[in-house]
Amino acid sequence: MNLDFTLDKFRELCAVISNSGYEVLTIRKFIKSVKKPDYFIIIRHDIDENISLALKMAEIEKEYGIHSTYYVRMVNSVFNPAIIKRIAEMGHEIGYHYEVIDKAKGDKRKAIKIFKKELAMLREVCDVDTICMHGNPRTHWDNKSLWNDYDFKDYGIIGEAYLSIDFKNVLYLSDTGRSWRIKYKIKDVPNSVYGRDILEKIRTTNDVIELIEQKKVDRIYMLIHPRWADNLGEWLKEFVWQNIKNIMKVRIFKNKTME
Repeated sequence: MNLDFTLDKFRELCAVISNSGYEVLTIRKFIKSVKKPDYFIIIRHDIDENISLALKMAEIEKEYGIHSTYYVRMVNSVFNPAIIKRIAEMGHEIGYHYEVIDKAKGDKRKAIKIFKKELAMLREVCDVDTICMHGNPRTHWDNKSLWNDYDFKDYGIIGEAYLSIDFKNVLYLSDTGRSWRIKYKIKDVPNSVYGRDILEKIRTTNDVIELIEQKKVDRIYMLIHPRWADNLGEWLKEFVWQNIKNIMKVRIFKNKTME
């Protein structure tokens, strides 16, 4: 399929990254690195719903010698220990995609208990030392706010995918909403946005590929969700659903700015 946001297009993206001269980093490797490479791409995957597609992406990355970070959301459709182990065995990092403030409906004391319980469950499957919040546009809570009252380092965590990276000089690319356009990002955005003039011009994965091929920037952070389809039926279903969600998100954002 010569369509965007398909596994065929993801394979094309991986091939370009593999031959680009950029060093690919996991979140863990970036945080632990004392000296950062001159050119690097951090690749992060938030597994919100489909663990099977995450496995397919992990296998494609392995073919191209790419190791990335997969953040596991603790819901039934994602928490599959056997598949998580397979992804980890390929050399990818597994992290915890927490949404405990949402689950506790804003009660932080309850939220930290959920955090410890779910983290322990995931650590029974593999090593976990980085985390990333899940951003639900339908709730008004920010899951990162848990760390205003607690310290994730007390739980053996070395870093959080938003809070532990200085985005002032790292270009943040996200496919949230099945689009690279910045207008559809509400919660999953860093505090500072570097390269807004570049981001405004990026619409498609081909634009991202061109950005990498021409080395327009030297530091890139990519969020890619395992929602890229491997058949036309899945592509159409995701296309319709994501467009509906994007319309809803824009309306939610407008309502918040008017409050």
